[in-house]
Amino acid sequence: MTMAEKIMLFAIPGFFILMALELLAAWIMKRRVYRLNDAINSIGLGVLSQIVGVFAKVLTIGIYAWVVQRVALFDLPTDKAWVWISALVLYDFCYYWLHRMGHEVNVLWAAHVVHHQSELYNLSTALRQTGSGVLLGWVFYLPMALLGYPVEVFAVVAVIDLLYQYWIHTELIGKLGWFDRVFASPSNHRAHHAVNDRYLDRNYGGIFIIWDRLFGSFVEEDDVDRPIYGTRAPLRSWNPLWANAEVYWAMAKGAWHARRWRDKLRVWVARPGWRPADVAERFPKPEFDLQRADYDPPVARAMSIYCLLQFALVLGMGVHFLQVAPTLALLPVLAYLVFLVGSLGVIGALLEGRRFAPWLELPRLLVLTLVPVVTGQWLDGSVLPMALRIAFAAIGAASVIGLLLAWRGLPPPDGVSLAATTHR
Repeated sequence: MTMAEKIMLFAIPGFFILMALELLAAWIMKRRVYRLNDAINSIGLGVLSQIVGVFAKVLTIGIYAWVVQRVALFDLPTDKAWVWISALVLYDFCYYWLHRMGHEVNVLWAAHVVHHQSELYNLSTALRQTGSGVLLGWVFYLPMALLGYPVEVFAVVAVIDLLYQYWIHTELIGKLGWFDRVFASPSNHRAHHAVNDRYLDRNYGGIFIIWDRLFGSFVEEDDVDRPIYGTRAPLRSWNPLWANAEVYWAMAKGAWHARRWRDKLRVWVARPGWRPADVAERFPKPEFDLQRADYDPPVARAMSIYCLLQFALVLGMGVHFLQVAPTLALLPVLAYLVFLVGSLGVIGALLEGRRFAPWLELPRLLVLTLVPVVTGQWLDGSVLPMALRIAFAAIGAASVIGLLLAWRGLPPPDGVSLAATTHR
């Protein structure tokens, strides 16, 4: 396991400790900053992103390493402080342009949109990461490879830059004076996540906000014009796969229906939201409403608790997957991957109140129970001691009972209607 991977694994408990502290602080301040369904979806997308990252390293780190080894202009050492410090600053500069282009080029927005889909703003939002950003994101960091920054330096500063951005995803920390003028901060980043006209597509810096001041993309948070979060094409779903695919699908449909070849190509590189005139005319969309209702489908309390417990199990399995995946053969990795992704999808459907969701949950529970009990192995192929087999059987039986009890409390077939929570 590399140093960057170790840092990320050690950081995971810290994420949840800080979320618990944020919840406590919000309770003391009598503010509601979390909803269970939204938090599960955000954290689940973070899990999915990390799972995809296991496979994506071949593309991202592999290409970077190839460039460093064969094309780099300099052979920079790993034991000099100036190399690490300059690498962090340069990484953040490259990140600024990746982030900015992610808001200005449709195909890049298709990956980045995942991070903006939540209509709430809290520390769980920070974990809401894309699963497809690796497809093109690596291009923006090639200048570091060309200059000769070693792979291990690049990987570590990338994690540092990412971890820094965790704490700025909160509404409970106000403006910080001089700090806001130099660094990305909660106030600066709240403005970045807002869909108000004043804030749209601003404040891209990861660690340093000075890039935005230099390149004209900075805006200060206005205490009167409170940020409203989400996207201008709301997701309206807790499905993690659809969250990653929605904009790609919209671009594909736009390109398919466009009559002119120029428009078929422009769809992919135009600004987000752009549509060919003929497509917009034939398939009109409603205007964006800043006072829209939050997406919050009614689900029985028992089902919400059931989903929370099952998600905690899946989360633990996700951490285990990240630890063992590098040592596994392809087939066990894929089996484990399918189970985890499928579990996240089913939990999302349960939280949406979908009538078919419990029928998908039952076979998922059978896999969770029968694979360890019957084969004596877990999905990664490791042999389980008898105590763990019994534990899996007990968890499976309790889960089936819990599902049946929660199933009785599902809303009627129209239960996907929205609650009356609106932005104010």
